[in-house]
Amino acid sequence: MHFDELALSDGVLDALWDMHFDECTPVQEKAIPYILEGKDVIACAQTGTGKTAAYILPLLTNLEYDDHDPNLLNAIIMAPTRELAQQIDQQMEGFGFYVPFSSVAVYGGNDSGAWGTQVKGLQTGADVVIATPGRLLSQMNIYDIDFSGVKYFILDEADRMLDMGFYDDIMTVYKHLPQDCQKILFSATMPQDIRKMARAMMHQPVEVQIAISRPPETIHQMAADLYEAQKIAMLRTLIPQDMKKVIVFVGKKQKVKDLTRELRRQGLDARAMHSDLEQKERDAVMLDFRNGKINVLVATDIVARGIDVDDIPLVINYDVPRDAEDYVHRIGRTARAENLGSAVTFVSQEDQRYFQKIERFLNHAIERLTIPTELGPAPQPLAMTTTRKPKACESATRSGKGCSTGSRRSWRNRGKHPRKSKE
Repeated sequence: MHFDELALSDGVLDALWDMHFDECTPVQEKAIPYILEGKDVIACAQTGTGKTAAYILPLLTNLEYDDHDPNLLNAIIMAPTRELAQQIDQQMEGFGFYVPFSSVAVYGGNDSGAWGTQVKGLQTGADVVIATPGRLLSQMNIYDIDFSGVKYFILDEADRMLDMGFYDDIMTVYKHLPQDCQKILFSATMPQDIRKMARAMMHQPVEVQIAISRPPETIHQMAADLYEAQKIAMLRTLIPQDMKKVIVFVGKKQKVKDLTRELRRQGLDARAMHSDLEQKERDAVMLDFRNGKINVLVATDIVARGIDVDDIPLVINYDVPRDAEDYVHRIGRTARAENLGSAVTFVSQEDQRYFQKIERFLNHAIERLTIPTELGPAPQPLAMTTTRKPKACESATRSGKGCSTGSRRSWRNRGKHPRKSKE
């Protein structure tokens, strides 16, 4: 489906035209009509499927056609991290270039000047507030913020927010909002905690399910069956001393700290990334990594989604992720922007069953690496089972960019919004 087949406003379509966005991704095609109709929506779609546009485009259209007080906050978008909040704010600027709405990003780790800008936006009624839960709650505890005009409450990457312990913060914010505001929830996975939160907030929500995409063929996927004690030595054989921008994903943050110390002791330029770091520390580490000043980033799943680094040649899963979605997100950090990349997963005896589930999802066995003889004998891999056929998935790997076909006139002749015309 093309964007001009949806009931988006002319201003939004003009911005899409200028940005050479033509065809919808599956999540955009399914979610946008429901959001335009004002329904509560639960959408399950992985990162990279165009989900941000799936709620920003109808939000901007609804703001254009709905009655709302321009002096009050009209929409709140909540995101788990500062990095994602910044990306959403940037997309708001692009998609909203031709519509007269303001936005303010509210997140931690700022200087006093940024704090003042956030306070001003919250108190003077920015149209859209994009916020991390903790920082928004901090502002609410200090200042009197009027939420009476909020008509749209959007949660992006809701599963990550719950994993990071933000459930109570989200519910506290929700209780300050008008109960009849439209609620929109996007999540890569749909655990019970997400459904519990949806039941607490939403009224007869529509569910949009987009099956997780398999990794692109530009990623060379490999695995190494190892005993836990062999992992560090195997890691050193895969990473040359001068190789830059390698990400090593580890299951627990204490293990991240321990592994980083050991790699640095062995002379490798490694840095840790986990939730215990202050925001300024995380920003500094990511800046150095992006600029190639760090060879190896040892990280939890905090960087599995939402980081903008295109030239990562190698991703290593030091521990097997517990589900296929996390696996796809992790290895998706490589082979971006038409680059090639490699991903290696270390499979210990304890993790063999988890990796078997990943292979079953991929519908093929992952290539096994030969373990160097000096590491000693290694465990035998479990044979891939085919007891159940994996679910068919829709291709959702496109970013949303495409060649603009058709004339500009076709975009301008869409007519007015189906619910109400703008006078």
